[in-house]
Amino acid sequence: MNAIEKYFGINGTNTTIKTEVMAGTTTFLTMAYIIFVNPSILADAGMDQGAVFVATCLAAALGCFIMGLYARLPVVLAPGMGLNAFFTYGVVLGMGYSWQTALGAVFLSGCIFVGLSLFNIREWLINAIPNCLKQGIVAGIGAFLAFIALKSAGIIVSQESTFVALGNLHEFPPIMAAIGFFVIIGLAHRNIHGAVTIGILLVTLISVLAGVTPFQGVMSMPPSIAPTLMQLDIAGAFDVAMISVIFAFLFVDLFDTTGTIIGVTKKAGIMHEDGNIPNLNKALLADSTATVAGTLLGTSSTTSFVESTAGVAAGGRTGLMAVTVGVLFLLSLFFAPLAGMIPAYATAGAIFYVSVLMLFTLKEIDWEDLTEAAPVAVVLLMTPLTFSIAHGVSLGIITYTAVKALTGKFDEISPAVWVLTVILLAKIMFL
Repeated sequence: MNAIEKYFGINGTNTTIKTEVMAGTTTFLTMAYIIFVNPSILADAGMDQGAVFVATCLAAALGCFIMGLYARLPVVLAPGMGLNAFFTYGVVLGMGYSWQTALGAVFLSGCIFVGLSLFNIREWLINAIPNCLKQGIVAGIGAFLAFIALKSAGIIVSQESTFVALGNLHEFPPIMAAIGFFVIIGLAHRNIHGAVTIGILLVTLISVLAGVTPFQGVMSMPPSIAPTLMQLDIAGAFDVAMISVIFAFLFVDLFDTTGTIIGVTKKAGIMHEDGNIPNLNKALLADSTATVAGTLLGTSSTTSFVESTAGVAAGGRTGLMAVTVGVLFLLSLFFAPLAGMIPAYATAGAIFYVSVLMLFTLKEIDWEDLTEAAPVAVVLLMTPLTFSIAHGVSLGIITYTAVKALTGKFDEISPAVWVLTVILLAKIMFL
């Protein structure tokens, strides 16, 4: 135990091995849906669903192990939502490429990630983001999580005339999500460790006992990964038309990862007062390496998950939390029926709870200075409304540069922010 505490630096971080394991379990419960959603989406691209299920578990486990053991940060990884949708509906079904070629494009984007990480370019870019935007990104992720939670619970629904509307609150999912949220708040207020986990498991138990969620068994052997293992077509991805696709994967993963790492480390109290993040380059290298490995296994981009904040809220502060999640992903290969019994509304209350905690950074914004407030407002609002951390961060950076320049505060715009702004504007205009 002493060796584990020393390796992960647990002593002095206001945490324990038990807390880290509990935090990892909590995180896993909030993101276990990816095990089933990712194979379903990629199956629409023609990929074998069973093989993608195995690839998803293995890629997530590998990413978590690299992040936890190498970067030693409480950040977890798995095939990313949004990126898998772009893979299937944008590249394969939309542009007509095979899923093998699409995997080749993700592989190449991952290789670029690795190169940028090795030369500290990604770290330089993240550290160059103004502090007000870092605070805004955290709050924007919180708002994004709230939107996801409310949507998955059926509390808000789509409506043609207004885009969104209030759902039927008499139905079982919204009621269960609300119960989970209230239970978590009550337990957390009393400083009961594992409050988030207890809330999730309680709602799941009620759902099973009520007959809404059927008991699906305990164990099953994992399917074969052969149909997707090493099936990527790298040569096909060198097509000229694929350049924009490769850079699209690059930019989305870059800013999703950037926003997630900033949000998680800020919430965990790991980020330094000057806004810098310890072991950042190792974290970025872990993320990019996981993407490359994921394509070899047979899944779309593997990226840092915003659900890491659920584990941080449960007390996670070190890489042991990520390692715990990795172990649970491996176990999921054999306990898929059990993992599949956790309904979306069981985690919705937990995710909404985390979103509440993340809005605290708004108090650090100088709302009297419009050149600081405006970019934050853009990130805060556009992240959930575009359903993308990457879009929210991108538009926030562009806004920051524009308002600072138009008000004559050129000295507050770093060279890195100028470069980012030009690249992001070019992406919007030409990609």
